Amino acid sequence: MTANNKKTTAPSTPSTAAKATATKASATVKKVTEAKKKVTETKKVAEAPVKKKVELQTVAKAVVKPAPVKPAPAKPAPAPEAKKLTQRQGFKINEFIVYPAHGVGQIVAIEEQEVAGYKLELFVINFVKDKMTLRVPTTKIASVGMRKLAETPLVKRALDTLKGRARIKRTMWSRRAQEYEAKINSGDIVAISEVVRDLFRSESQPEQSYSERQLYEAALDRLAREIAAVQRITETEAVKEIEASLAKGPRRGPKPEAEAESDEAVIEDEAA
Repeated sequence: MTANNKKTTAPSTPSTAAKATATKASATVKKVTEAKKKVTETKKVAEAPVKKKVELQTVAKAVVKPAPVKPAPAKPAPAPEAKKLTQRQGFKINEFIVYPAHGVGQIVAIEEQEVAGYKLELFVINFVKDKMTLRVPTTKIASVGMRKLAETPLVKRALDTLKGRARIKRTMWSRRAQEYEAKINSGDIVAISEVVRDLFRSESQPEQSYSERQLYEAALDRLAREIAAVQRITETEAVKEIEASLAKGPRRGPKPEAEAESDEAVIEDEAA
């Protein structure tokens, strides 16, 4: 092999190597820069919705919502006024009546009440002297015996009854007391006047027993109240009128034998 056939390779110059190294380094930096740029862009894209959401929440909090205006509550329609009852079964408000068990009272109202799901019409009766108010169903007045005040002719008949002779049966007092109580609670003004007549005692007669006095005063009170209501006078004036009628009656002394025998015959008939 000759020297002419040998290939000689010229060594690279220092400037060329430096340039190659610089070119590689620049390419690497460029790649790194581009990679960082992509990472940054990706991060921005990922954070964008979150940021937007936070911004929207902040804006929503900043905006003050006006309080909703509540509509004024509608006023309830006024309930229809209950029709005021002024008259039932021939009786009307402010009228004086006779309730057999309590005497003279005044109807102060007629009202409706619901009892056990049923509507009832009631008379509201006030007994001033007894300080009592009674409610009676309008459908029960016949069964309890409630009635209107006696007419003037019937009052006159009761006063005339007081002028008659006492009719006292010769029976046990307990039986007679029951009969007197039944007459007083009957509400019949003539029957009540009979009790007053039979139990009345003048100053010249023996005093009454306690039970007789109680029944006499109860009958006198019932009779005086009704007379006062009918004639529109005070009870005191009515009592004076009753006593005047009693004073016109026959003197109460021992009965003649004929009358005594007649009473005995009545007692025997009742016993039979």
